[in-house]
Amino acid sequence: MNDKIIDGISQQFSQMLNTLNNGGTELPGQQQVKAVIQSALGKMDLVTRDEFDAQAAVLMRTREKVEALEKVVAELEKKMDNSAS
Repeated sequence: MNDKIIDGISQQFSQMLNTLNNGGTELPGQQQVKAVIQSALGKMDLVTRDEFDAQAAVLMRTREKVEALEKVVAELEKKMDNSAS
């Protein structure tokens, strides 16, 4: 997981906790929050945006190929129907 993303999430989480705390008891430090978030995200089955975009591109090319093959099959079926008649 990208450290930049984890740092951003942990900072936002720490700020939220500090806002909720309103100067009461001491809250866990940012390093502890970061470790908890990193652990939680590590257990999830996540991919980076680059990996997602690459797979989306592969899927798009695959769909285009399937559509082209469907057209070819339809044309062949039509030719077979015409020759059988």
